[in-house]
Amino acid sequence: MRIVLVADHAYINGGQAKVSLESAIGLARRGHEVVLFAAVGPADPRLAEAGVRTVLLGQTDVTKARSLAAFGVQWLWNAPAAAQLRDLVADSDPRDTVVHVHAWAKALSPSIGPVLRGKAAPVVYTAHEYYLACPNGGFYDYPVAATCHRVPNGPACLTHNCDSRTYPRKLMRVARHALMRRTGLVEGIDAMITISRLQREVLAPYLPATTRYFDVPNPVDVAPLGHRAGPPGDFVFVGRLSPEKGPQIFAEAARLAGARAVFAGDGPARAELEARYPEASFLGWQNPDQVKAVLRGARALVFPSVWYEGQPLTVLEALGLGTPVIVSDVCAGREAVRHGESGLWFRSNDPRSLADAMGHLANDATALRMGRAAYDLFWADPLTLERHLDGLERVYRDVAGECGQERPMARAVG
Repeated sequence: MRIVLVADHAYINGGQAKVSLESAIGLARRGHEVVLFAAVGPADPRLAEAGVRTVLLGQTDVTKARSLAAFGVQWLWNAPAAAQLRDLVADSDPRDTVVHVHAWAKALSPSIGPVLRGKAAPVVYTAHEYYLACPNGGFYDYPVAATCHRVPNGPACLTHNCDSRTYPRKLMRVARHALMRRTGLVEGIDAMITISRLQREVLAPYLPATTRYFDVPNPVDVAPLGHRAGPPGDFVFVGRLSPEKGPQIFAEAARLAGARAVFAGDGPARAELEARYPEASFLGWQNPDQVKAVLRGARALVFPSVWYEGQPLTVLEALGLGTPVIVSDVCAGREAVRHGESGLWFRSNDPRSLADAMGHLANDATALRMGRAAYDLFWADPLTLERHLDGLERVYRDVAGECGQERPMARAVG
C-alpha cells in the first residue's frame, strides 16, 4: 500500500513525533510505500535510510513564530500546507492509498480538513491528544492547574480563560476550533485510533456517533533487561517541567514524605522549583539512553500529571525496565499500573496523598517486589514496535476493505 503520514514535525521532539516517525520507518521496512508529509524540519535521517519519502514544507512550529501576525496566519489557516497536501494526495491512487494523520495543531492547522474530507482514499487519525474536541487540546485549565470539565465551546467555556497565557489567545483557540469543525476535518476521518480507554471516553461525546474506533497502543522502546538487582534509588520525575505535568506536586510531596525528589527534564517551571525546593535534585534534559538509566535505577517513577494525558510512554518505559510507578488517578497512565501490585495510584493534585504513596514505597522490600511485578506484567504482553505495526496494518486493511479496495498487506522485508 501507499501510506501518507501527516504530521507537524519530521524529527522527534516528543512522544507524538516519536510514534509517527518510528511507525513510518517500520512500515517502510515492511515493504509499504511510505510518504511523510510534515511542516517542520529537519527530517530525521533515518527516514531516508529506510526508504521513506519526506515532503517537507520548511515551515516553523507556531510556538516559535517571530510575530503574532505570523503565528495567527499559520495557526488559524496554513494555506500552503493545504495546497501541498492537496497536490500530494492528488498524485495518489485512491484504490491503494491510506492517509494517516498524526498531528496538525502545532504547524499544519485546520486547513488540511477540506483536503482530507475530499480525499477518495480512507483517512485514519491517531488521537495523541484532544484537539478534535477541546480548543486547547487537553481539557486542562492552566490558570488553576486542574482538569477542565466545561463543555468545549459552550457558554462556560467561552467566558472562562483556560489558556496558559491570555484570554485573547484563548479566543483564538476557540476560533480555530470552530474552523476545524466547520471545514470538515472531523468528518473526513474514516477510522479513529485511540491509545487509551480514558482517551476514548473523553473524546466520544464530542465526535460523530458514527465514528469507528480502533485500539492501537503506542510502541514502547525498552529492552528486556531482567529484574533489577541492588537496592532501589530515589523517587524520580521524568519529563517536561510544566504545571500540567505536576512537578510541583511531586516536590511538595517529597518534602512531606522526607524523601529526595529527583527531576530528569527541563521546562518553564524549573527555575521556580529550584528556588522553592533547594533540597531536590535537578538533572536537566536527558537523552533517551540517560532517561532509561535514570528509570532503571529509581525507587519509583512518580507521574503526577494533572491532565488526562493520552498514553504516557514514560510510565510504560518504567514498567518495562522493572521500576514501579506512582501515578495520578486522573490521567491515562493509571491504566498501565495495577494498584498495589506494579505501583500505586494517588489522588490527583493532592501532595499529601502522593506523600503517603511514597511512604509506602520507601520500604526497600516493597519497592523491589513491585518492581519485579511491573517487569513481569509488562513483558507478559509487551508493547513492541512490531505489535504496533501489526495493529496499524489491521486498521489500514479494515478501512481499505470498507472502501471496497482490500488487498494483501506486505510483510516484513528480509
